[in-house]
Amino acid sequence: MNRKIQLSKIFYKARIKQQLYLMYAIVVVLPIILIGMFLLLNNYRMMMNYHRDLLESDNRRVRNILFEITTQIYNISENISFDNTIQNVLTDSFATDGDCQDAIDRISLLDHYMDNYAEISQISIYTDNPSIAGYKQFMQATPENTAEDWYQKGISQSGIFWKGMSRTDDYSNEYWNLCLVRKIPLMNSPYHAVLVISISDNYLRTRIDSSEYINMVSIDEESVFYSSDRTAYGTRPPVAIDYTEPYYQHSGKLKQDDRKCFVNVSTLHTYQSDSKLYITTMDKQGYQSIQNILYICVAIILLAITIPGIMIHIFTDYFTGRVGLLRQEMHKASNQDYELIPTFQGNDELSEAFADLQIMVHNVKEQEARTYEAQIKEKELLISQQEMEFKMLASQINPHFLYNTLETIRMKAFTAGDREVATAIKLLGKSMRYVLENTGTSFTTLAKESDHVDTYMMIQQLRFGDRIQYEKHIEIGIELCNYRILPLLLQPIVENAIVHGLEDIEHGGIITLSVYRKIPAGVELLFIDISDNGNGMTEEVLEKLRRDIEVRDMSRSKSIGMYNINQRMKLYYGDTCRLHVYSEPHKGTTVRLMIPTDQMKPDKTS
Repeated sequence: MNRKIQLSKIFYKARIKQQLYLMYAIVVVLPIILIGMFLLLNNYRMMMNYHRDLLESDNRRVRNILFEITTQIYNISENISFDNTIQNVLTDSFATDGDCQDAIDRISLLDHYMDNYAEISQISIYTDNPSIAGYKQFMQATPENTAEDWYQKGISQSGIFWKGMSRTDDYSNEYWNLCLVRKIPLMNSPYHAVLVISISDNYLRTRIDSSEYINMVSIDEESVFYSSDRTAYGTRPPVAIDYTEPYYQHSGKLKQDDRKCFVNVSTLHTYQSDSKLYITTMDKQGYQSIQNILYICVAIILLAITIPGIMIHIFTDYFTGRVGLLRQEMHKASNQDYELIPTFQGNDELSEAFADLQIMVHNVKEQEARTYEAQIKEKELLISQQEMEFKMLASQINPHFLYNTLETIRMKAFTAGDREVATAIKLLGKSMRYVLENTGTSFTTLAKESDHVDTYMMIQQLRFGDRIQYEKHIEIGIELCNYRILPLLLQPIVENAIVHGLEDIEHGGIITLSVYRKIPAGVELLFIDISDNGNGMTEEVLEKLRRDIEVRDMSRSKSIGMYNINQRMKLYYGDTCRLHVYSEPHKGTTVRLMIPTDQMKPDKTS
C-alpha cells in the first residue's frame, strides 16, 4: 500500500510531459516488450521443432527409398543367383571362347535387368572358371579381384552384404556406387562365382536429392558412398556415429562450413543382410531462416515501440506547449496584465479554457469597479489522451504461420490416432507451401511441379479411394530437376482430367503423367502427357475445345483454364511450344504439352 502511495506521489508530482512519457512506458513499451519476448521465444521453439520435424521426415523418406531399392536389388540377386542357365555357364568347361560367348548370349535374364531397371548401374559376375573369358556381365576373377576383401568375404559366406565401391575412369575421376555382393552357389563344381550388382548413383540422386536438404549415406563403418554434395564422397560422416548401437539415432545441431545446421542421423538394416546403412540429413538453411524470421519479429516489435513513441513525442510537445501558453496567459491575468494574445490554436477543451479566460478578462475590464463579484466559472480541464489505432499490415499472411498451424492440427490428429486426417493435413500443407511459394514466380523445376502433382493426386485419392489411380512414367535419362517450367502449369490439367474426364467413372479411373523426349524436324521437344481413361469426347466437342483453347470467347466460362495455360506457355516459351488435346469416345483423353528443351534449360532467364 505504501509503495502504491509513493508511486502515486511521484506520478502526480511530475510535469505533464513526464507523466505522458511515463504512461507511454507503462502502457505501451512494457506490455509490447513482455508480449514480444514471449512470442519470440514461443516462435523460436515452434520453428526449431518445425525444422527438426521436417528434417526427420526427409530422413525417413530417404530411408524408405533406400530400403525399397535395396530390397528390390536383393530380389533381383536371388533370381540371378539361382538361375539354372547362369549356373550351367559358370560350371561348364568350354573348349573355345566362341562356345563360351554363345552360351552367355543365350542368357536373357541379365540383359533384361540391365535394360529395364534404371536403378541398376552394372551387373558383374566374377568367376575363377578358366574357360570363361571376360564377356558381357561375366568377368574373369583376376588376382587383383581375388585379393579384394569384398571378393574374399563374398566366397566365404552364403549370405549377402552391401559395400560402397569406388572406381576411377581414364581421366582420374572417382565414382562411388552402392553394391550388393553375394556368392552364387555352384553345386558339384570346383569353381567359385561372386555376383556384384551396382546401384546407379544418378538414379539415387534422382530419387533422394532435395533442394532444401543435404543427404549423405554410408554403410557400416565405411566412408560416405552417396552425398548430395559430391565433394563429400569418400569422406567420413560429419556426425560421430556409435556403430555399437544396433539402431543408432541422432537429432541435433552441427557446425558445417562455419554455419550452424540441423542434422538427423538414422540407421537402416538392409533386407536379409547384416549390413547397416547410416543416413545423415542436414539442413543448412534452417538456422538462417529462423534467424531471419526472428530479426523480422524484433524489427516489428521495435517499430511497434518506435512509431508510437515518435507520435507520443510529437503530441506531447504540441500538447504541453499549448498548456504552457495557456498557463502563461493565465499567469498574466492573475497579475492584472490583461493584454492577452489574440488567438489560441486548437478547438478542444484548452481552446475553450482560453476563450473563457478572454471572457473573464473582458468582464474584469468592464467591471473593474466591482470587487470581484463576478464569479469566474471554473471549467474542468479534462486532459484526454488521443486514441491511437495500430493498423496491422495484414495484406499477406505469413506462410510459416499457416504451416505451423497445419502442423499443430496434424500432430493433434496424429496423437488422436487419426493417421488419415494427419496425412491429409500434411499433404494439404505441402500443396499450400508450393502454391504460396510459387505465386508470382516466373518458373520452377519440372521435378517440383511433378511433386506438386503427386501431392495433389494423393489428396484426390484420399477423397475418392479406389475410384482413381495415378501412374507416372518418366523416360530413362530424364532428370526432371534439370528442366524449368512455369509453376502451377500441370495441376490444373490433372484437375480437369479428374473433374471432366473421370466424372462418370465409378471405379478403375486412371490418371497418367508421362514425360519423354522426341526430335521432330530436328528440334528436341519435351513431351508431357496427362491422360485419363474416362468417357472421352466426340469429334465435334473436341474440335470446339481446341478452338476455345486458342481463341478466348469472353461470353463463356468453361475452358478458360486451358486457354490460360496455352497463353502462358506461348508468352514464356514462344510459338514453338504446343498444347494439343487428343480424345476418343469411351477411350479417354490426353492433353499433350510439347516444349523445346532448349527453352527449359536452367540458364534461361524469365
